[in-house]
Amino acid sequence: MTRRTTPRRQQTARTLVVRLDSAGDVLLAGPAVRAAAAGSAYTAVLCGPLGEQAARLLPGVDEVLVHDAPWVGLEPAPVRREATDALLDALAARRFDRALILTSFHQSPLPAALLLKLAGIPWTGADSEHYPGALLDLRHRRAPHRHEARAALDLAEAAGFALPPGDDGSLRITPPPDTTPLTGTAPYLVVHPGAAVPARAWSTERAARAVAALDEAGHRVVVTGGPAEKELTAAVAGGCALDLGGRTGFLELAGVLAGARAVVTGNTGPSHLAAAVGTPVVCLFAPVVPAERWAPYRVPHILLGDQDAPCAGTRARVCPVSGHPCLDSVTDAELIEAVCALLAQRTELRPVNEPGGYARSEASG
Repeated sequence: MTRRTTPRRQQTARTLVVRLDSAGDVLLAGPAVRAAAAGSAYTAVLCGPLGEQAARLLPGVDEVLVHDAPWVGLEPAPVRREATDALLDALAARRFDRALILTSFHQSPLPAALLLKLAGIPWTGADSEHYPGALLDLRHRRAPHRHEARAALDLAEAAGFALPPGDDGSLRITPPPDTTPLTGTAPYLVVHPGAAVPARAWSTERAARAVAALDEAGHRVVVTGGPAEKELTAAVAGGCALDLGGRTGFLELAGVLAGARAVVTGNTGPSHLAAAVGTPVVCLFAPVVPAERWAPYRVPHILLGDQDAPCAGTRARVCPVSGHPCLDSVTDAELIEAVCALLAQRTELRPVNEPGGYARSEASG
């Protein structure tokens, strides 16, 4: 760890936390944001467009700033001088005293660090494997095999921040709304079949068979998805599940997940949203990214999928193996067993990642 100066620690200071990328990434930043807010008079989050709705639900956030950064995302924005100038002006006007830049393990914080320095922010800290020159006042190196949420909190703690008393460091959002007018009052499971990265989700046909199997096993199923996923959710719901595709914004989705007995989803934003509202997760986890870093955090969960598949560690967006065997070969019996285990035996599952998180990996295919 390289530290040139120490940030102002008095609670009159104004702090910026940067977490670009998607809604799930922003949710995983939540514990670090709360730590920063506990030691600040004013805390803002700078996020990308896909993370804005999640950022607005994080406790401790006074303001959300949005910038479509050209160095992140599946479809990066073009580099535009006017957009960069607008960001610099917005940051400079707010006179932040310090900033934390949160990134995934494979990303560099240095593009953001350069802009923050140009905006006049005097102290900046980040994890960085690359020499930062004058861009970082705290160059922190994350511990090996850290979960993304824990790694972000490690950085905040290295900068001198700490969670407030009684905060266990789990994911949290502000209380979601009551969504029983959408779901009804009878107990239900949620199946969320979509993902921004296709390699991290079941095929439509496999998801539809899973919903039918859950229904046949006596579970009431609610299928969720965004406005662009209406065809997907309709096909997956078939005639045996409640289709809420396109009927929930991010806040309403949080309410639907909070009311569920358990959630079945891929490694995607709703997995982390379910964790943030405390709902157990059966996570269909394709090993294109490591589960130790991205599994549902500090919530009872079970991972399904072959973690030793040929795609492991590739960060592939589309499955490179014909038939998507790491996920599509998960059987209905394995799924139903996992759901039943979470509903009836969650306290007996072995802990992983952090205290309070539980998982059993099921290898298939």
